[in-house]
Amino acid sequence: MIIAAAQFPSVPGDIEANAARMAALVGEAADRGAGLVAFSELALTHYDLRLIAADPVGMTVTEDDARLAPVREACRAAGIAAVVNAAGRAREGAAGPTLSSFVLGSDGALLTRYDKRHLSGEERKLFTPGGADGRFMLGGVRFALATCRDSSFPEVPARAAADGCGVYLASAFHDSAERVERYAELARDSGLQVLLANGTGIGSCGPACGLSGGWLPTGERVAAAAEWSGPVPGDGAELVLSDVRDRITLMADPAIAAIPVKECGEPLVDIRTAAPALLVAKDRHDARGDFAHLRQGVLQRLLAAQELLPDGLRLQIVEGYRPPALQRRYFEEYAEELRAAFPERQAQRLHQDASRYVSPPEIAPHSAGGAVDLTLVTADGEEVDMGTPINASPEESDGACYTGAPNLPPAARTHRRVLTAALTAAGLVNYPTEWWHWSYGDRYWALATGADHALYGPMELEGE
Repeated sequence: MIIAAAQFPSVPGDIEANAARMAALVGEAADRGAGLVAFSELALTHYDLRLIAADPVGMTVTEDDARLAPVREACRAAGIAAVVNAAGRAREGAAGPTLSSFVLGSDGALLTRYDKRHLSGEERKLFTPGGADGRFMLGGVRFALATCRDSSFPEVPARAAADGCGVYLASAFHDSAERVERYAELARDSGLQVLLANGTGIGSCGPACGLSGGWLPTGERVAAAAEWSGPVPGDGAELVLSDVRDRITLMADPAIAAIPVKECGEPLVDIRTAAPALLVAKDRHDARGDFAHLRQGVLQRLLAAQELLPDGLRLQIVEGYRPPALQRRYFEEYAEELRAAFPERQAQRLHQDASRYVSPPEIAPHSAGGAVDLTLVTADGEEVDMGTPINASPEESDGACYTGAPNLPPAARTHRRVLTAALTAAGLVNYPTEWWHWSYGDRYWALATGADHALYGPMELEGE
């Protein structure tokens, strides 16, 4: 997945104008292949505490504020998420407003809200500090949220790393290149990939320097926006992009195996007879028709997803249930391919790399009947451009099999977003190394949704 930091000069006190500019930048980020775009500290109002203090009702927002509608709609239209930092209306029971990051998902709905915990002296006169860390999952990546001064406290990124986060998203209004450069040290010390969206222009605390950017866990800077020193022609808006595919939680991650299963007992049903409205690929077969079976709950959600597709498109099921013995064979064969291609890699690395493409058999969603490989086709059953064939490996597709891969043809990117919108709305989750793999009720679904247990464990089809 590609993520972006947006740097632009907010109009002081004009929430409507700033929301409109954010919406345009969301669309631009999506056109460049991003799955998320983050904005700087108080970008919705500009960093002017005097304006907020003078109108604490008009200058604060909630997640459903009508003035955020352009951003929500842009997220829905583009199929990407956005981190909007603003003065947040006081939560119920709180003493006052907060300095908040609202994370809007690809459907425009709120994923989470994070309230800045470490306020500056002037901020403490106006805002109430938050009491919890900011975390969310998107595209198989666990993100941590921070705002400006939060990043001055080493325990903040340390907690993020301990919580299993892979990427640290910071919104800020830093005034100097020296302060921005400290994010390289933060990345090295925590082992996190870092993305900073920094402000520009003159705020109530002085000027912000721009220089939004991204850093690898090694501390290497991989993206940088321009330094702000004064007004420039146009509005000076800029996007910087960073690839976070290496931070995806893979099936081999111990966090997946650690999720308990409370088997619900749903049966495996044959898609061909139980849901004739769903098209099953004609070129797939086995003696028993195992591939055409799914848990009943998954099937119901696929039918719901198909109803959400635009006219002229439908789902085509390629493979559902996979017997545990077959899953083990697939995993071992692919691991052997990698071993032959990369003899220098250690066994643990090969196991992890193999799990990008085939799940380890002990936790495999297909063997639980909770996962399905599928694609989009026209109403007449003709395949549409999805960027790669189903089951293209990372090696043979040069990474284009990843759902959020950059540099996809526009048609393929659009089709993937259409597929993602429908299946996500129906309650399924994607394994982000494979655009075609979606699941419900399995361990990976539990991790992605925050459920405390999986509903489906490995099973044998009756009669096997």
